Amino acid sequence: MNDTARHLPADAIALAQYVDHTLLKPEATTADVTALVEEGVRLGVFSVCISPTFVAHASRVAAGRLAVATVCGFPSGKHVSAVKAAEAARSVADGADEVDMVIDVGAAKEGAFDAVRADIAAVRAAVPAAHLLKVIIEAAALTDDEIVAVCRAAQDAGADFVKTSTGFHPAGGASAHAVTLMAETVGGALGVKASGGVRTLDDALAMIGAGATRLGLSGTAGVLAGFTGGAAPAGGSGY
Repeated sequence: MNDTARHLPADAIALAQYVDHTLLKPEATTADVTALVEEGVRLGVFSVCISPTFVAHASRVAAGRLAVATVCGFPSGKHVSAVKAAEAARSVADGADEVDMVIDVGAAKEGAFDAVRADIAAVRAAVPAAHLLKVIIEAAALTDDEIVAVCRAAQDAGADFVKTSTGFHPAGGASAHAVTLMAETVGGALGVKASGGVRTLDDALAMIGAGATRLGLSGTAGVLAGFTGGAAPAGGSGY
């Protein structure tokens, strides 16, 4: 059992501070994002995570009440590094506090870890140090050795977090095994975000127990309600 597992959140208030309250559905509207922010404030989450087109709006609505995160190169990661960097820079200019970028998973699969590192470094150069950079590795599509190599590349490139999944890949989302391996690899030097398929309180606590320091949730209210025996509401993106 790692140190994180010995310090699981004891109530909904504590768990909420792990959460990036997420809405990345392509059909999301401005009104949906406004509602997401207001729900996030009510639930006491750490941040909302929304698409780049909504960053300026979410930042205005949040007005310092919670952090605003967004994605970059999402969901495929198949964007040239200069485009990812430009997207990240624009999001920061629009008010994003955190950027979650997607690696080129194919580069990792073919062992091109120098290219993965360079891609991350390009985005890091566009995201000021005061803003967090999370690196989505799509862990379900990688072998254990590839997960380790990509986490090391992210650390070498100056990232602040490694993150399991986009929540949109057919290979699946977060697993406790992947989170444990990621946490052991970065050794506390980086945060670890579990996202994709974390839908219940048990799921969330399992991820934190495995070493996650942040959670990406779309069904946050239902997960938090698990502390009081409440039922999860229908819907959610499954992120």
